[in-house]
Amino acid sequence: MTERLPTLDDYAGLKTTVLGLGTFGGGVGAARFLAERGADVTITDSRTDGELSRSIAQLDGLSINRCFWGGHPAEAFRGADLLIVNPAVQPDSDIVEQCRSAGTIITSEIELFLHHFRGKVIAVTGSNGKSTTTSLVHRLLVAQAQAAGFTVVIGGNIGTSLLPCVNDLNSDDIAVLELSSFQLASLQQSDFAPWIAVMTNFSPNHLDWHGNIEHYRAAKQVVFSRQRMTDIAVLSDETSDDESESCELSSVPPDWRVRGRRMSFGLSDTGEDGVFVDSGSLILRDGNREDAIRLYAPSALPGDHNARNIAAAACAAWVAGADPLKFAESLRAFEPLPHRLQRVAEGKGVAYYDDSVATTPESSIAALQTVTQPTVIMAGGADKGVDLSQFADAIRQNTVAAVLMGETAGQLSSLLASPSKSTSLPTIGIASDFADAFARAVALVPEGGIVLLSPGCSSYGWFRDYRERGEQFTKMAKEWISS
Repeated sequence: MTERLPTLDDYAGLKTTVLGLGTFGGGVGAARFLAERGADVTITDSRTDGELSRSIAQLDGLSINRCFWGGHPAEAFRGADLLIVNPAVQPDSDIVEQCRSAGTIITSEIELFLHHFRGKVIAVTGSNGKSTTTSLVHRLLVAQAQAAGFTVVIGGNIGTSLLPCVNDLNSDDIAVLELSSFQLASLQQSDFAPWIAVMTNFSPNHLDWHGNIEHYRAAKQVVFSRQRMTDIAVLSDETSDDESESCELSSVPPDWRVRGRRMSFGLSDTGEDGVFVDSGSLILRDGNREDAIRLYAPSALPGDHNARNIAAAACAAWVAGADPLKFAESLRAFEPLPHRLQRVAEGKGVAYYDDSVATTPESSIAALQTVTQPTVIMAGGADKGVDLSQFADAIRQNTVAAVLMGETAGQLSSLLASPSKSTSLPTIGIASDFADAFARAVALVPEGGIVLLSPGCSSYGWFRDYRERGEQFTKMAKEWISS
């Protein structure tokens, strides 16, 4: 597919349609890139202009031919030479198939960037921890880039499109990209072969979109499939219980098919090549090269899950040429991304933690295993077809109460109240809306405890995305404290 895409000088007059402006930056980045090169740009999105107001505001000053909000009329695609598909749109959707049959070139924002980017790519994927690991890799490489005179940029699913600046990057530069399973699925027919590929972990997710675990796993496999022997594959040193179970549920072999040189990361030194956080030290090993530096995870990155993120990021940055002696300083200055187990307010004897980005059970389980105070969790959201039984077990074992939300509230309530379990929560509440959920949580939390927004599910109807959910939680917490 890639060889059919235009060169940077061939977009003028090209009829292009952006299918899905979205709210995470990719659609805006694609529209800006195309409009600035003289393409005839049409944008269509099933959401209303009110729901897309932030994204639409970023189109000011651009020459956009037509915009269709609240639906996808046929005229938005008629005669299109190029269709840029939002990652959330399934690749076999009727619209995409009709455009493909009409001879339209089908691509995505991330494929366009990779097609035009001349430098090296460090790709980070996995079911949990992608954004934090991607940000850490970028942070650890910044000092090296400044000293060596090259540029390191961060983008992909983390919310920043690099397309508008792709022409400013050269062959010495590095792009650190967070890639979702949706984005990787769109690259299955491309020649994508990252220099360094990182798999943080693997557990079932987005099964409502992928249909089954095999399809989800096949999308993740794309990050390794076309690597050369001289490329690097960074993987966990052990298969987690969740990963073992997900492999048992599918016909896919448990091991990733890796063509590049394999490097490991983990929380104990296994003697393999890779990077390990072990007893307060960072152990780095690559063939005859070995080093150990004293390194304690900063308080802003609590828990074993973040220690694993640090090990994975350090491994990728180290093999990319970063100086490990500067890692401790870089980590001390690292500012965690918002909505990731972030204490956003404290008052009246209660702390409030925003972990809205926890859209999988595994992310929320990690959060519950990290906090130590008496906890009331706000959990639930959209039903993605994922087993929530382990999440329910973690809620039962690590909280004093739970307020349940959205489509999965009933399922979680049944799991928590199951008579087959030896223990159950003292209190389970089901909320009618988010304000009700917050009020119930505040009423249940004891003095000295915490209210933890860690849904374990994607946003459900009530919000545009996890960011808006986290922002609303923070606003409510601050208003409650000051009231």
